[in-house]
Amino acid sequence: MQICVIGCGYVGLVTAVCFAEMGNRVTCVDNSVERITLLQQGRSPIFEPGIEALLRNNIAGQRLGFSNQLDIALHDADVVFIAVGTPSAEDGSADVSQILAVANQLAQQLAQPSIVVCKSTAPVGTACRVQDILDQHCVQHKLHWRHRVVSNPEFLKEGDALNDFMRPDRIIIGTEDDRAQRVMHQLYEPFVRNHDRIIVMSRRSAEMTKYAANAFLATKISFINEMAAFCDEFAVDIEQVRKGIGADQRIGHHFIYAGCGYGGSCFPKDIRAILHMAASQAARMPILEAVEARNQLQKNWPLRSLQNQLGPNLSGQSIAIWGLSFKPGTDDVRDAPSRVLIEALLIAGAQIRAFDPIAAENIQQCYPHAVAEGQLQLLKDPYEALRQTDALVLMTEWKQFRQPDFALMRSLMRNPLLLDGRNQYEPALVEREGFVYMGVGRPTRQPVTLQLRQVV
Repeated sequence: MQICVIGCGYVGLVTAVCFAEMGNRVTCVDNSVERITLLQQGRSPIFEPGIEALLRNNIAGQRLGFSNQLDIALHDADVVFIAVGTPSAEDGSADVSQILAVANQLAQQLAQPSIVVCKSTAPVGTACRVQDILDQHCVQHKLHWRHRVVSNPEFLKEGDALNDFMRPDRIIIGTEDDRAQRVMHQLYEPFVRNHDRIIVMSRRSAEMTKYAANAFLATKISFINEMAAFCDEFAVDIEQVRKGIGADQRIGHHFIYAGCGYGGSCFPKDIRAILHMAASQAARMPILEAVEARNQLQKNWPLRSLQNQLGPNLSGQSIAIWGLSFKPGTDDVRDAPSRVLIEALLIAGAQIRAFDPIAAENIQQCYPHAVAEGQLQLLKDPYEALRQTDALVLMTEWKQFRQPDFALMRSLMRNPLLLDGRNQYEPALVEREGFVYMGVGRPTRQPVTLQLRQVV
């Protein structure tokens, strides 16, 4: 098929590359000249394992191209994907202005009846708004056709997006139009040959499914973090509890790791958006309100732990941070828990020595003044980041941090305090190496004995 993808960001680029890999001819459009120039050279503007190899392979095979000119990209396109950003507005709602702007452009430039696919995560009813824009143009200009708008939400994990697209758990197609359904099924058929995982529903249901999925996963994370705090009160190790409940197939082991809270470009934005949607209908979602509140509280766990160990005044203290991205496998620092810690430490007057294998440049762009003044130092070696520090905080569980040289770490640090924000280490092992260890829901104090009321 001839495919046009509008938006060369994370979702758009992964979508374009994967469709091209299956033999389709894809043109990806973006209004950033710098981004298009980079992509034309076979270089990816985003970090995603394996994407540059596929990018170069499909450019060389002439299945994938990039352009700033939408009218050229739309020529002979069978399917048009909208994959532009929907960032959070100040009130927490998803800003769909880019989607609607693209819809207006398509109304002006589509010269034949087309299938337009909303790939961006957007509030319920957005695809219908796109349909209305396209329909109004056709009526105004007395065109004897109607475009078909489909909702096709993405379910991509940063760091494993190519695998998610190529081997999907499910493909949600939101449409009530038979022809659109057939075309979309044909387009996705190569990705589900072993087992048909395509689910067809209404557009509004498809949009809600995306939000419901992220809301549920965020709920699991906040739940296990709440249990970790509860475990602290009774000297219970949350890791043992996690393994116990995860063995239940109804619960499973995914997304029940206690830590410093969730971040990134999806969960925080989507939880805020769904709460705003609820408020717009005068509805309450107390569970998701609690999920958001617990996550904000959890992001402050590193700071509270540092103050518990080093005292409330952290001015002049030197703090090492391992990991800056919101999760391993990506350079994304949007809403990352590390940023909450960095900002608190900067305000407190602490010195920060940080290391991340790929996200340091993005952090530098967030805090240029702190870097220029030397209060925030971004080192190129994890052990160098430990030199003469009063504590190490593990914020991102990159693989290279799993089995570090504890003896070397101990010799470099001024104070052997290790805050394990991802529960990556065994407390007993770390303590044998001479460290004071603190994990999330992994207390080392003696259990509390409950005072039971006597029954007369």
